Amino acid sequence: MRCVACAHRCTIQDGHEGACRVRFNKGGELRVPFGYVSGIQLDPIEKKPFFHVLPGARTLSFGMLGCSFRCLWCQNWETSQIIKDSGAGGRIQDVTPEEIAELCQSSASPVITSTYNEPMITAEWAAAVMGAARKDGVRGAIVSNGHGTPEVIDFLAPFVDFWKIDLKGFDAKRHRAMTTGGLEAVLETIRAVHARGKWLEVVTLVVPGVNDTDDELKAMAGFLASVSTDIPWHVTAFRPTFRMADQEATPPSTLLRACEAGKAAGLKFVYAGNLPGETGRWEHTFCPGCGAVLVERRGFTVLSNRIAIGACPSCKLTIPGVWV
Repeated sequence: MRCVACAHRCTIQDGHEGACRVRFNKGGELRVPFGYVSGIQLDPIEKKPFFHVLPGARTLSFGMLGCSFRCLWCQNWETSQIIKDSGAGGRIQDVTPEEIAELCQSSASPVITSTYNEPMITAEWAAAVMGAARKDGVRGAIVSNGHGTPEVIDFLAPFVDFWKIDLKGFDAKRHRAMTTGGLEAVLETIRAVHARGKWLEVVTLVVPGVNDTDDELKAMAGFLASVSTDIPWHVTAFRPTFRMADQEATPPSTLLRACEAGKAAGLKFVYAGNLPGETGRWEHTFCPGCGAVLVERRGFTVLSNRIAIGACPSCKLTIPGVWV
């Protein structure tokens, strides 16, 4: 049988697994992860990161195990790589979608997010959990590597309001060598999610010596601008871990170069993340019309929010995002 949960499109023989190692063929049936979490907690929505979705809100984050990629720099490898790497040590807890939905309600979280591992390879579970929470008006989000297919995007679309997708580079050969996944599939997922009218924010983890040249940063920014200049682009700093534990961390100056590349490409909203207080204005949201400060942040904390009804209070320009 062929699995279409990610762009690997694995052909899986009876008794075998797909590339993710969590989806497998047993007796002619495709078996998929269900009924557990490896982690569940309340997070600031800015941590996902979503900067144009309900600033200051909390989201109930949940995740499973496994990933369709094997990024050498994975910042969450203990969960995503546990099935592929004996050094990882994630745990699991049995739970039902209804129990997670009840926890979402009791915590007054307006958004529930599938994260920590790759949501597309656990799409059936994400849909069940978000479907249960949706009955109470809770909106769904995913944090994904974007290595998707039209089939999985269409499957998740009724449940997922907010999509965060990684863009890990713009060199196709290096992208496959470093992640095991194809770049074009990620680019097509970004195009497809935007075309379906879903709210989308894109993140690039900038890794020294991997994707931090001026040419590659400009190429990524230019691609996003060609899809829509309204897409927020987050550039974040790599911290040494997993197979790149001896690699240098990303300095603030590199993130500032990336931000300038995004601005030069015409992107209206570019953010430097996870170096609180070290990247100046690039933590905040400004009106692209009059330049007024709309949302001030430090790290994951919202210091002020002047977007009351989705528009700049100074010039009344509509600001793309979900504000209420």
